[in-house]
Amino acid sequence: MAGRVPKGRLARGSKLGRLAAGQAVREVGTRLSMIGRTEQARRILAERSTLQAAQQLVTVLGGMKGAAMKLGQMLSVLDVDLVPEAHRELFRVKLAELRDRAPTVPFTAMRKVIEDDLGPLAAVFADFDQTPVAAASIGQVYRARLHDGREVAVKAQYPGVDEATQADLRNLVFVSKLWKSVLPSAADAAVLDEIAHNISSELDYLREAHSQHRVASRYRGHPFITVPDSIEEHCSRHVLVTEFVEGKSFQQIQALPESERDRIGELIYRFYVSSLFSDHEFCGDPHPGNILLAADGRLAFVDFGLYNHMDPVHVDFERVCMVAAGENRAEDLYEFWAARGIIDPDFGVTTQECLEYVWAAAGWHLLDEEITITPELATGALVLAVDPRAAEFRGMRHQLLPAEHVFSRRADLFTLAVLGQLHATNNWHRIAREWLYREPPATAIGQAIARWHGDLEQAI
Repeated sequence: MAGRVPKGRLARGSKLGRLAAGQAVREVGTRLSMIGRTEQARRILAERSTLQAAQQLVTVLGGMKGAAMKLGQMLSVLDVDLVPEAHRELFRVKLAELRDRAPTVPFTAMRKVIEDDLGPLAAVFADFDQTPVAAASIGQVYRARLHDGREVAVKAQYPGVDEATQADLRNLVFVSKLWKSVLPSAADAAVLDEIAHNISSELDYLREAHSQHRVASRYRGHPFITVPDSIEEHCSRHVLVTEFVEGKSFQQIQALPESERDRIGELIYRFYVSSLFSDHEFCGDPHPGNILLAADGRLAFVDFGLYNHMDPVHVDFERVCMVAAGENRAEDLYEFWAARGIIDPDFGVTTQECLEYVWAAAGWHLLDEEITITPELATGALVLAVDPRAAEFRGMRHQLLPAEHVFSRRADLFTLAVLGQLHATNNWHRIAREWLYREPPATAIGQAIARWHGDLEQAI
């Protein structure tokens, strides 16, 4: 049946099994067949393998939606490590279909979801466009107009996606086999539990509406950033109604001049990274589909299903570890991690190894010079962060990332990936010093935001 989401654990597990097995055979077969061949043959085989793997991921993960499709969206912003460099762009573009052109569910099925929660469409909306403007991992987004004239975005969950997502989560250990090229550490039980908790929370649109309203209030009147407010009286467990943002897509942003992309890059950094240290809250789902350049020139951020609060004690732990690494205090960093249980001294990890690991994964925050973020740099940082089995970090394979830090690190790494898609340039360390050392802002954007905060405080 068109638009039907497979719900059963076994049905969904078998799909994932076929996908994982097919991918493994292709990887081994391609590698073996490349031995002794010319560079031209390697390119042909690599291209064939890359396109076949990408198409299969799009078809299977896109049709499943739920938690499995979230994996595809995450992969789509990276240059996957196992794909030969010459063909990584092909792979990324194909996987971007999961983000930008996800399979849609017929409006008749989606209308039932909306009306089951809100009542007849005509009672809430003066006008409702039945063509979705976006398709996300657990729902579709429509444009509509309320009776008071406000243009709104209506996000409705796919029929049965809650059961489907719960089936994905029950299969999470099995699903993690698909992640081994990008997220091998996801096999850790604490990491899996944290992922399950966060993805489950995405199903609660009332929770998301409350989070989005709080963030929208925080950014109301901001000179550079806007967050569309939720219309909480029209939100329910399965339907989220928010203000509609008219603007340029991320793909259009990528085509802007370099100086504008750099400006937008700083705003992305401040929203997704700096907010953790200033507000003890952060959005755990940075990806291009959640970023728009609004008509008024401000950068708009949407989708708050993975919005997280972190205990200030844990936030400060991240900060002091980064400061120690930035100041090359390897012994202090080692002691912080050992005391926290992140590393076990019995496994022989050295102080220098800890320091070099942080610089490989997060050095873009620490190096005091301009850096242009590229997809290759972003992917390298993510792979080293989550799969420290490279020779130079062999002792780090036994590290244990505490559960409360899983999604903040994910947010950091995927912010880097988004900036890589923009090829954004900045001295990121100069921005980071605001939260690393509580220094006043050094950039024009940071100074303007500080003045806005000051004016706001005076008004209050």
